[in-house]
Amino acid sequence: MPGPVVLSSVPADAFLAVLEFLYANSVRLHRHSVLEVLTAAVEYGLEELRELCLEFVVKVLDVELVCEALQVGVAGPACRWASAWRAALLTRHPSFCCQVAVTFGLGPLQERCIAFIETHTQEALRTRGFLELSAPALLPLLRSDKLRVDEAELVLAARSWARVGAAVLERPVAEVAAPVVRELRLALLAPAELSALEEQNQREPLIPVEQIVEAWKCHALRRGDAARGTPCRRRRGTLPREHHCFLDLPFK
Repeated sequence: MPGPVVLSSVPADAFLAVLEFLYANSVRLHRHSVLEVLTAAVEYGLEELRELCLEFVVKVLDVELVCEALQVGVAGPACRWASAWRAALLTRHPSFCCQVAVTFGLGPLQERCIAFIETHTQEALRTRGFLELSAPALLPLLRSDKLRVDEAELVLAARSWARVGAAVLERPVAEVAAPVVRELRLALLAPAELSALEEQNQREPLIPVEQIVEAWKCHALRRGDAARGTPCRRRRGTLPREHHCFLDLPFK
C-alpha cells in the first residue's frame, strides 16, 4: 500500500484552496495566503487557478504585499540565490517559505509590482518584504530611473537588505551585496556623503572600493561619464545637489 504524499512546502491553507478549486472549480482567495496558493498553482500546472490568483493579487496589492508578490514573480528554478534563500527561510522563517517558490510566466506580475514600488518607493523600502527580497528580485528595482527615493536613502536600504541576507545565508555582507551594489548610483552623492560612505565601507564592507573610486572620478573630472560603467542618471526621487549640473556633460 503506497504511503502518504507529503507536501511539506505547501501551507495547509494554500493546499485547501487548491483542493477547493479542483473539486468545485472555484476558490475563495484571501490576502494573507494568496501568494502561497499562486505558488502551488504554478508548481502543479493549474493555469486557471494561477490566473485567478494573479487577478486577485493585482486587486489587493499594497505596500505590505508588493515585495512579497515581486519575489514570487521573479524567482525561478535556475536561480541559485532563490533556492538558497528559500532553504534558509524554511529553517529560520517558516511563515515566509513561499516567497521564493519556483515560478514561471509571471512577468506581468513582476512589472505591476515594480510599477507600484516606483510610486511608493520609500514606504516599500521600510517593509520586511523588501529586506527579504532575493538579489534577482532587487536588481530590476535598483536599475529603475523611476524610484521615488534619494540615492543616499537607497544606499542605506541596500545595506540593511544585505545585512539581513548575510544573517540568513551566513555569508559576509559584501558577498551578499555583490550581485546588486553596482546598480547604486554613487556619483549622485555629494562629496561629503561619499566620504562618509567610504568611511563606513571601511568598517563594514558593502561596496567594492573601485566603485567608490569611479564615483570620485566623476567628481574630480566634473564629468558624468568620467568613469565608464558608473551610472549617473538621476531617479525621480533624487534630491538636487550642486554637482549634479555637470553629471550629464559628455567629454568633448
